[in-house]
Amino acid sequence: MQVSVESVGALERRLSFSLPQDRVAEQVDGRLREIARGAKLKGFRPGKVPAKVIEQRYGQQVRAEVVDALLRESFSRAVRDNELKIAGNPQIVPADGEALSYVATFEVVPDFGDIDVSKLNVVRHTAEVADADIDTMIENLRLQRRSWNPVEREAAEGDAVELETYSQVGDERFPAEGVERGVTMIGSGAMFPTIESALVGMKAGDEKQVDVDFPADWRVPQFAGKNVQVHLKALKVSESQLPEVDAEFIKSFGIKSGDAEQFRADIRTNLERELKGALMTRLRREVGEQLIAEYGSVEMPPKLVENEAREMARQAFEQARRQGHSGQMPADAHLGFMEAARKRVLVGLLVGEIARRNDLRLDPQRLNETLRLIASTYEEPQQVIELYRNDQQLMSGLQSRVMEEQVIDWIAERAQHDEQSLTFAEAIRP
Repeated sequence: MQVSVESVGALERRLSFSLPQDRVAEQVDGRLREIARGAKLKGFRPGKVPAKVIEQRYGQQVRAEVVDALLRESFSRAVRDNELKIAGNPQIVPADGEALSYVATFEVVPDFGDIDVSKLNVVRHTAEVADADIDTMIENLRLQRRSWNPVEREAAEGDAVELETYSQVGDERFPAEGVERGVTMIGSGAMFPTIESALVGMKAGDEKQVDVDFPADWRVPQFAGKNVQVHLKALKVSESQLPEVDAEFIKSFGIKSGDAEQFRADIRTNLERELKGALMTRLRREVGEQLIAEYGSVEMPPKLVENEAREMARQAFEQARRQGHSGQMPADAHLGFMEAARKRVLVGLLVGEIARRNDLRLDPQRLNETLRLIASTYEEPQQVIELYRNDQQLMSGLQSRVMEEQVIDWIAERAQHDEQSLTFAEAIRP
């Protein structure tokens, strides 16, 4: 196979190669003969379909499959033979006017020089799940299952108030007609603080007008930076009633025995799983910041950075859309993510290069432990495990995640590091 490689930029390469026509023809013929042996076509006995008919029916599809497989195989071999380290996905297109000839354009991993992780200084955070953390979680579960009972008294902190509102900005009324209805819990922070504070002391049927100075960056454009007269009418005031932590309450969380000790043990397991993930996130950030500080001046593959920035912009837009924001994403939205994308690409390439240079391999035991941990959060863990094992895309993503965590641990173990103890609440705080 003839191969030529040329540089078209500091980190961009163009690789030209051709597939051997005799090998393509040989494999196509072999596949068609296999099909012919078992083909069942109307008007022919099994295994007796003429080669010409098989060629007409399956030839184009078989040839496409053979060429695709040989294309991937030949490209991979050319990359290995030329000792190229690819960054991102290559673009492979047929060469002009030449059958079975292709041109692959791609970016390569930059030269990081000597990577000495012992020079890094990493803070390793530690934390444990205490009994008080379990108590707090049980209290949160009670809050999630609380009921609300109407009261005749004045509203106080922690009460839910059903209310009607309308607002006046100069001569303009919002809404133009009628009122907006909703429910808020005093102390939840769901409403602007001035409005929420005004609800304290109101009873069902009470009305009140509040002057509110909204900040310039307020999420409602019509109110941003303006003084607004907000009219409030309390329709109903309700106080919460928390359920008892009894057998019935415990059974509602899937513990058939209703046993309190088993309930606490399950909560501890879940909190420890959450804590483990939070500590790894902190360690990943610590190691990433150190790598960026040490190797931030190395030039990154521009297309890979741009693609990462576009993906980050897309994710941010999707999150905003789920929160109720409308509109189209601007074509240049990715520009605001370029620096963050560059850092993310830098860390990703460094982690991969460190793994390659030190011959770090995926630990099957760690992969299985992580998979079991993920599955344990579902009602049917075995079904989740089978789902991952039967879905190459899911399993590939999990393998990448586990491999990255392995390398992060490997770096942290060899770097200079200080330990810092945190409480559970501190550790899981974003």
